[in-house]
Amino acid sequence: MEKFVINGGVPLKGEVEISGAKNAAVAILPATILAAGKCVVENLPAISDVDVSLHILQALGAQIRLLNRNTYEIDTTFMTGTEVPDDLSRQMRASYYFLGALLSRFGRAQVAMPGGCNLGPRPIDQHLKAFSALGAADSVDYGMISVRGKELTGAHVFFDKVSVGATINGMLSAVMAQGQTVLENCAKEPHVVDLANFLNMCGADVRGAGTDVIKVRGVQRMHGCTYSIIPDQIEAGSYMVAAAATGGDVLIKNVIPKHLEPITAKLVMAGAEVQELDDAVRVSRTGEIRPIKINTMPHPGFPTDMQPLMSVMLSVADGTSTVTEGIWDNRFRYVDELTKMGANIQVDGQVAVIEGVPELMPAPLRASDLRAGAALVVAALMANGTSEIDEISHIERGYERIVEKLEALGADIRRVERNPAALSQAL
Repeated sequence: MEKFVINGGVPLKGEVEISGAKNAAVAILPATILAAGKCVVENLPAISDVDVSLHILQALGAQIRLLNRNTYEIDTTFMTGTEVPDDLSRQMRASYYFLGALLSRFGRAQVAMPGGCNLGPRPIDQHLKAFSALGAADSVDYGMISVRGKELTGAHVFFDKVSVGATINGMLSAVMAQGQTVLENCAKEPHVVDLANFLNMCGADVRGAGTDVIKVRGVQRMHGCTYSIIPDQIEAGSYMVAAAATGGDVLIKNVIPKHLEPITAKLVMAGAEVQELDDAVRVSRTGEIRPIKINTMPHPGFPTDMQPLMSVMLSVADGTSTVTEGIWDNRFRYVDELTKMGANIQVDGQVAVIEGVPELMPAPLRASDLRAGAALVVAALMANGTSEIDEISHIERGYERIVEKLEALGADIRRVERNPAALSQAL
């Protein structure tokens, strides 16, 4: 088992290149099933969630060829499998996207209840609502989700709540259904739009992605294509916060600045300087961090995935900040780790009140999920001294080459093997 050892207190400076979007990649890879042909997918981030998705495709019978570090050729022409291996599907939440893709192409699918970060209940009732409206039957037995529906027919689906997962599965299951499907109260995130663009490149007819109404006119068959995934909005935001939190000056390249606007706005309010370029943003800070209020909301609101990172920065703000989490129940579990570092944060339900302290102290830390882990990395970079972060597998689910990228910005960070004896004592 490995850990990060970070010697903090040094402002980050330099340039960093952002990888492809994790949340787009884990939706587009299952969507290659619909092509029943060869797809070349570019700008795939080299992270564990992508590895799991590729292994699932292979287990189902797809032929996969690595063209370069971030480009794969995926041939689903002769794929026949419809049951995602249990051990793979439990490794990440996005495994449920295979339900919509397999149902659409083969009329049946089976996937274990998804894994990934434990951020509270993640019901799939809205996903099943879409499948049922199209004419599929479903069952959940012993943690396995099964759906069947040989002849899917277009329908009208109104989601009871805004859900990225249900919106994506609704599109995947409707692209080859007979007639038109109208999805209402849809998620508008950039990766929803990216998936729709990929589907259309493969011959689908999806319109309205990025708005709350998506119309899908079913087609008889689809085909392969070459497609490049959008830059990762959350990875970019993470380095933006890291630059501001450490009082640094970082040029963050290969981004779509419009996707970053909710993050940019809050950073500017907190005292950072943000300069937007065509495909880059430059973030710096020289003055004090100012306290602000944050409410997480579906896109185009402030993204929940950025909440832990912003809270870390606000822990040393000159005053009192409040952060309200409007998406997930368990998103404040990282607060106990920040308390070890001297942070003064009180959580009441879905609201955290953050009283700024002069500085964070180094401490031994444990990553409980992907974004909490990234937030602890930023906290360790802010603290004067050496911190250690365990369970870094969470972090590497979503951040490509994080050690190398931070080192290039001047951070003192190492990945080292954890002492098994020390681990047993900690447990």
